[in-house]
Amino acid sequence: MLCLFSDMKSMKVYSSWEQLNRKILTCRRCQRLVDWRERIAHIKKKEFINCDYWGKPVTGFGDHHARLMIVGLAPGAHGSNRTGRMFTGDASGEFLFSALYRAGFASLPTSKNREDGLVINDAFITALCRCVPPANKPTKEEINNCQEFILKEMQLISNIRGIVALGRIAFEQMKSLLNKTNLNSPMQNFIFKHGGLFYFQENNPWLLASYHPSRQNTQTGKLTRLMFDQIWSKARELLDSM
Repeated sequence: MLCLFSDMKSMKVYSSWEQLNRKILTCRRCQRLVDWRERIAHIKKKEFINCDYWGKPVTGFGDHHARLMIVGLAPGAHGSNRTGRMFTGDASGEFLFSALYRAGFASLPTSKNREDGLVINDAFITALCRCVPPANKPTKEEINNCQEFILKEMQLISNIRGIVALGRIAFEQMKSLLNKTNLNSPMQNFIFKHGGLFYFQENNPWLLASYHPSRQNTQTGKLTRLMFDQIWSKARELLDSM
């Protein structure tokens, strides 16, 4: 029989990812979100009326040996909830992946669907909430229901050196998670601001804050291409200095 793994450790890690993703994909804890994601997938958007919507929770994706974790809020109604891949198929994703491409984290500057050949290098992309929420606003309880998934991803990606939080809510949640093991950190000074860089105790990832690449932010000029490029240049600089 052809051996698919070089050693038992690789097999165990692969099995763990499979188990985690299966648990995410079958999750129905938040009835409001289940109803909404399936309703969106049924009604669809006129632009995508002929598409088969994903309509399920969305797993994280990227490099399983990454040093950088990228955390967003939740799937987009006609982006991830349609394509089944984080930040794929909408304006936020186009803005994100073009920036990751320029910084060397992505093999392509665009993100169309799960079969487009996009490869993420040294980064893993995930979100606080795995189902699209109404008005793009998950409740605190819904975010907490998904917390175990991101904690498991952090455990499986044992080489994480830094986290980029996209948006205030992602920043506050990741700050809270990291603070649970960093009781002596000056948390009162950890205030969200674009480009803010925050360090925790030794052996814990640093946290870099960014405005979310939502259409609202990019079209109003709150987040420009230059501002976003500076985030990924800083992340690259920090990783390369380690």
